[in-house]
Amino acid sequence: MNPALNRIRYQTLIGTILTQFALGSVYTWSLFNAQLSHKLSEPVSQVAFAFGLLSLALAVASSMAGKLQERFGVRKVAIASGLLLGLGFYLTSHAGNLIMLYLCAGLLVGFADGAGYLMSLSNCVKWFPERKGLVSACAIGAYGLGSLGFKFINLALLSHFSLEATFQLWGLIAMAMVVAGALLMTDAPQQPAAAQTGGSHDFTLAEAMRQPQYWMLALMFLTVCMSGLYVIGVAKDIGESFVHLSAATAANAVAVIAVANLSGRLALGVLSDKMPRIRVITLAQIAALAGMLTLLFAPLSAGLFFAAIACVAFSFGGTITVYPSLVSDFFGLNNLTKNYGVIYLGFGIGSIVGSIVASLFGGFLATFHLILALLIVALLFSLTIRQPGAAQAKKEEFDAEPHLGKA
Repeated sequence: MNPALNRIRYQTLIGTILTQFALGSVYTWSLFNAQLSHKLSEPVSQVAFAFGLLSLALAVASSMAGKLQERFGVRKVAIASGLLLGLGFYLTSHAGNLIMLYLCAGLLVGFADGAGYLMSLSNCVKWFPERKGLVSACAIGAYGLGSLGFKFINLALLSHFSLEATFQLWGLIAMAMVVAGALLMTDAPQQPAAAQTGGSHDFTLAEAMRQPQYWMLALMFLTVCMSGLYVIGVAKDIGESFVHLSAATAANAVAVIAVANLSGRLALGVLSDKMPRIRVITLAQIAALAGMLTLLFAPLSAGLFFAAIACVAFSFGGTITVYPSLVSDFFGLNNLTKNYGVIYLGFGIGSIVGSIVASLFGGFLATFHLILALLIVALLFSLTIRQPGAAQAKKEEFDAEPHLGKA
């Protein structure tokens, strides 16, 4: 690669990391539930539903990001994402009822976050076809670190300013970071087939969706997202209800999950450049299975509980890091944003299905049993799935070789 292009792709990487860090700030939402509940005179559970809507809107926007990038380019869409994010937080600061909160903090902020997240990630991965796993780890690791970094930023803001001013300042800081990152980004060039690991050609979204492998990958992704998001969301409650930990001890689950999640992103992301990515996903599924089996069937001590949720969080973090590159292995790089975008809807679906099952069938255990069954199916899929056209390509290669006995 010539020096000018090399400089552009590293600028894009820096811009993507900056943008991802700011977009990851939405995962500090739980810091605001209690104060919003007091302000709106509504139960915390109803206030917290805004984050479920945010996750769903994020996933839907991610599925549309490919079309937006195709029409406007990565820089313009990322700038618009940053401006909408700032507007969403500003309007949230003025929300006086649950409907306004759901519209502003849920749908608008979620849509803005999703439009920037998957598009900038996929574009960055396309710039580094030879190091897709490492680049995914850097970008998605920054997204995870954003929740940790903004935890301290938002707590500091809350300690010095009102709730309304905190939302406005949060929006201003996040918007400035996303826009600054966007200005460093450039659309990745089309990738020749030779640069793509294992894929014979680029599948359009319509072509990819006609392949059974596409839906196998989608179910595997949905399963790990459901397990990760559900356990992350209720870890403290599980510790208090199942393990009978004190509230202070159970709260340590948040730190355990954060460390395990980030470790999974970095470790499995780097590993995915050194071995087949589908085998990395198999390892992640085994880790999630171990965690879920422990939660369901082991006599839980504090140590076993923290180990179990760490396994689930490690699996979740690693899977969402490796998946963009895995989808590109199966269906090509050039249509990655669209092809991964529909699969990424599993993130939004997984974020609400676990809670719905728990509310309908009596709590944590029902969801855990569903997740366990899905993990077993997903593991079987990952062990048997083959890239589209792999068998045909081997047959053609065999036919093209000279064989003994042929005249």
